[in-house]
Amino acid sequence: MKAVKIRIDDLKNKAVHLSDEESLEGYPTLLELQDAGESLFLAPLRIDLTIAREYDHIRVNGRVETGIALSCARCLAEFRINIDSPFTIFYMRATGLADDEDVELAEEDLITATYEGDEIDFTSEIAEQIILAIPLKPLCREDCQGLCPACGAELNVAECACGRNDVNFKFSPLKNLKING
Repeated sequence: MKAVKIRIDDLKNKAVHLSDEESLEGYPTLLELQDAGESLFLAPLRIDLTIAREYDHIRVNGRVETGIALSCARCLAEFRINIDSPFTIFYMRATGLADDEDVELAEEDLITATYEGDEIDFTSEIAEQIILAIPLKPLCREDCQGLCPACGAELNVAECACGRNDVNFKFSPLKNLKING
């Protein structure tokens, strides 16, 4: 495992370019996703960063790429996607704001991070970019028909023969309701 860090003193008057391939070992949040079975990382993280000092902040233009396997939310089939996530983050030196102090965020604050000391570690922001690129409801294909709710047959492969009616199962408890009137 190599750390994706830069010393602030290395950013004098020119941009610094970092490019590397890393395993998941240095990214505990990504390892947790994999251990929970939510995704399986099939390739190392390919990281490409350009870091430059600008006025009172440090600008990082980056891209992170990897391949992952996911389970379809409708049919449960495993499928693979490639993640290619470009990003820009502005790093500002941490100020003395209290952690519990309410602060209104502007739009540019959503792509701003803080640092302390004489170096910046990009590990958490890189992991965050990967997590943001993973679909909330992964689908093997846009028109996936999923599983039959009655017999469990995969409807992408063939129609099931279970004789199910196209009943909305949200209302199935009401099917035996009798109203005397």
